Amino acid sequence: MPTLNEEEGIRECIQRAKNAFRDLGVQAEIIVSDSSTDRTPEIAREEGAIVVEPDGKGYGYAYRYAFDKARADVIAMGDADTTYDFEELPKLYELVANGDADMAMGSRLEGEIKPGAMPTLHQYVGNPLLTKFLNTFYGAGVSDAHSGMRVFTRDAWEEMGCETTGMEFASEMIMQAGAADLKIEELPIVYHEREGEETLESFKDGWRHVRFMLLNAPGYLFSVPGMVLGLFGMLLMAGVAFGVPGSSVTLGPNTMIAGSLFTIVGYQVASMGAFATVSGDPIRKPDDPVTEFVVERLSLERGATAGIVVGGAGAVYAGYLVVTWAQSGFKSVPFTVASLLAFTAIVIGVQTVFSAFFMSAVASSR
Repeated sequence: MPTLNEEEGIRECIQRAKNAFRDLGVQAEIIVSDSSTDRTPEIAREEGAIVVEPDGKGYGYAYRYAFDKARADVIAMGDADTTYDFEELPKLYELVANGDADMAMGSRLEGEIKPGAMPTLHQYVGNPLLTKFLNTFYGAGVSDAHSGMRVFTRDAWEEMGCETTGMEFASEMIMQAGAADLKIEELPIVYHEREGEETLESFKDGWRHVRFMLLNAPGYLFSVPGMVLGLFGMLLMAGVAFGVPGSSVTLGPNTMIAGSLFTIVGYQVASMGAFATVSGDPIRKPDDPVTEFVVERLSLERGATAGIVVGGAGAVYAGYLVVTWAQSGFKSVPFTVASLLAFTAIVIGVQTVFSAFFMSAVASSR
């Protein structure tokens, strides 16, 4: 149990946990990971808990510090503010002990939320939305991704390899479990009104979850949006070059410029997906064939050669336009589809060459 001034609820939480252990007939220890300035640690010791003081700050760090001190093969976690009824632990423990799950979670959203226990915004917007993000990006398949009542094996914990220290730790556990193909099961629980002062900052902590999820899913953040933008841009340019089939609509220079812009921006954004994958170690690596090819097979030489070919083709035509312009006495040269295609190719080619060098430099420094 992580605690930060929980003197109003810590005694009840420990007593309920003891009741759960008696019902299970198991030997257990209760570890309170405390950063309080009130009587929380004193009360916890009176109730027979082991009190440890983390040497770092943060919700996630408090849990990680306590997990390292735990000696059991099965670990249970939960907040010490009476929102979770630890007498419900046995049904979660049985799932893990019987091998039916690597991690069992209590679902508040599929269980019962007592009046006043959870803010309306959290219940109907925040938690469902964050859960949807996790299920979409990481295939978590859970109904309440941020439930704080969880039971898991020590082997599962070590396989997760969590590193965050803040509130996003709750998301990281699910993300890492999904990436490691660990089996997660849920059972409905009752969520109660808390004792003591609320420490959660809704928007700040919610953003930390979203930020962490996005940064660890570069395929969804960069690759997919970039490819959609690039494809849309190329379709616009093709519409100008070849016309719109079955339509009397005529697309002109402005559409061509917009198509070029979308293509270049899309290429830039999509390339960031490869950069993010190479430079970091995201939990959910991009699995689209284009990004996988770039990350796994594209070398400095191949990337630079491709860039030179594409940019060179555009430069040749651009040079022809300059010569034509000079021969005309530097009079205005009419717009052509080919001219904007050439300049688009130059931009993408130059970017490809330097991107290849950049990716090579990043890869060699890891």
